[in-house]
Amino acid sequence: MNSTDAPLWSPSPDRIARARITAFMRHVESEWNVAVTDYPALYTFSIERPEAFWKSVWNFCRIRGNPGDRVVADLDRMPGSRFFPDARLNFAENVLRQSGDGAALIFNGEGQRHQIVSHDALRAGVARFASALRAEGVTPGDRVAGYVPNMPEAIVASLGTAAVGAVWSSCSPDFGVQGVLDRFGQIEPKVLVAADGYFYAGKTHDLRQKLASIVEQLPTVRRLVIIPYAGTSPDDTGSAVSWDDFVAGHTTELQCEQLPFDHPLYIMYSSGTTGVPKCIVHGAGGTLIQHLKEHQLHCDIQPGDRVFYFTTCGWMMWNWLVTALASEATLLLYDGSPFHPDGNVLFDFADEAEMTLFGTSARFIDAVNKAGLAPIETHDLSSVRTMTSTGSPLVAESFDFVYERIKHDIHLASISGGTDIISCFVGGNPIGPVWRGEIQVRALGMKVEVFDEHGQPVDGEKGELVCTMPFPSMPVAFWNDPDARKYHAAYFDTYPGVWRHGDWAELTSHGGIIIYGRSDAVLNPGGVRIGTAEIYRQVEQLEEVAESLVIGQRWEDDERIVLFVRLKDGSALTPDLEDRIRRRIRQNTTPRHVPARILSVPEIPRTKSGKIVELAVREVVHGREVKNREALANPGALEYFRNRKELER
Repeated sequence: MNSTDAPLWSPSPDRIARARITAFMRHVESEWNVAVTDYPALYTFSIERPEAFWKSVWNFCRIRGNPGDRVVADLDRMPGSRFFPDARLNFAENVLRQSGDGAALIFNGEGQRHQIVSHDALRAGVARFASALRAEGVTPGDRVAGYVPNMPEAIVASLGTAAVGAVWSSCSPDFGVQGVLDRFGQIEPKVLVAADGYFYAGKTHDLRQKLASIVEQLPTVRRLVIIPYAGTSPDDTGSAVSWDDFVAGHTTELQCEQLPFDHPLYIMYSSGTTGVPKCIVHGAGGTLIQHLKEHQLHCDIQPGDRVFYFTTCGWMMWNWLVTALASEATLLLYDGSPFHPDGNVLFDFADEAEMTLFGTSARFIDAVNKAGLAPIETHDLSSVRTMTSTGSPLVAESFDFVYERIKHDIHLASISGGTDIISCFVGGNPIGPVWRGEIQVRALGMKVEVFDEHGQPVDGEKGELVCTMPFPSMPVAFWNDPDARKYHAAYFDTYPGVWRHGDWAELTSHGGIIIYGRSDAVLNPGGVRIGTAEIYRQVEQLEEVAESLVIGQRWEDDERIVLFVRLKDGSALTPDLEDRIRRRIRQNTTPRHVPARILSVPEIPRTKSGKIVELAVREVVHGREVKNREALANPGALEYFRNRKELER
């Protein structure tokens, strides 16, 4: 994946001067008497003087609370280091720092509900919900679960939970009963907040039967709080109460517990396609300071900005979005299909709400491209300064599409991290150029390297993405992992004392990074390691191909590449198309990349957050059981890969 000689975008001098990261560099120079004149210098400062850097982030972002005397203890231990070990703070207090009748939340739902929630109304709603939780016997450390769409009540419930010091955990309402039980059954919530239904692709989905089954199998739930969203008749479950009745009569004076920096805030879940999902516990302080850094320094979120991410409550980007309130931004919430009634709906929302940050996935950008849309011709988008993309690698051609057919003058920030760190290892730089096909920078305070097969750092070569120094948003723990064995095995077994993230990556000459896919899905024909994104980039440029999935199949004591394609309506996998696929891959990569078999499937299986599941397909092809189909949005699609005669020869 080679970049062109010139960047696709560079910020104007005025934009650089106004950027939050520019102000932060001046802050660092003043606070520490060091010269920090550009991003590389700031990055070097952040990893060479981590205590000074994270203290500056605390001060610059005006975190409310007592930081204590120490910034980090046991920095040489990974895991085992502790950031701000003497601090006391509350996440909700930091997020709810604004007052007045200005918009805190703007919600558009596919069910035609439009709502604006002011800062004062949000604060009062959080206060009432927190008071109701306390009346229900919820105390610090207890769990509150949400089975909810991306709507204002979800924000209120999560922040009310944080105010009490309880732990919030959520799933999107498209999860099936077993998928919910696999998650919430492990963490034993006292209160479950759920909508009565939701809207998607023009259809209303009733959740009442699912909820009855879920509550029956979650004996720790004392109270089921129902949000009347879809307008179905009230639930008759004995523990159920409507949202309005639950909060009625409670105080609007917000009381926030002051708690340690590492006090649990969220429980997140691994995708769980190879077994019951891991329950990843994230601390309030680490989540807050990491998100503030990313929002203000990497995404240039300014007070008064309007920040959007297309996400469900089952993806970490929802949690990431919530924290943008702490940067004095307005949150833009959308719930429903991004292609109903057509692919313009989110761009319509951008214009209507004067969106400044448009957050989405690489898959959405590709889908808009495949649909033949050109928002640059149909929408104003003058307010949009930044577009972020994550979920899977953003290929070079998608960079071209954004700049040619969405907006010329935009900061396109491809970002990558994960649920495991509730943040990013690599991301955007609003004062630096965007190079075709590259993530701009390693994130501040994150000592990211690429290791070869011998565990040695390399530049300009593909290898394992690792982080060799502790950072504040490392998980506090895994739930029900008292000896931390699962935690250690997840990240530190390969390289002791070094976080192995599981991405196959390469550092570039521009100081950026390219991610080629998951390292556990890397193909290995003849001992040559190939990232799956290298193949997707070529195949999905063909007009007939809607999307694809590639795996390695064990064959004759080696591995061969098998490519599955979902074709557009009216197209067929003819010998001519197979030949063109192979020819394109060979010409633009290497002969090693060329698949031994190409098969057509009507559907590609994905997780709830839209990621294709190469590992689950590999298991099916090899005749092994996929242990947790509930983690998939479309588990039935796996059957298209089972017992394929073409793979027996």
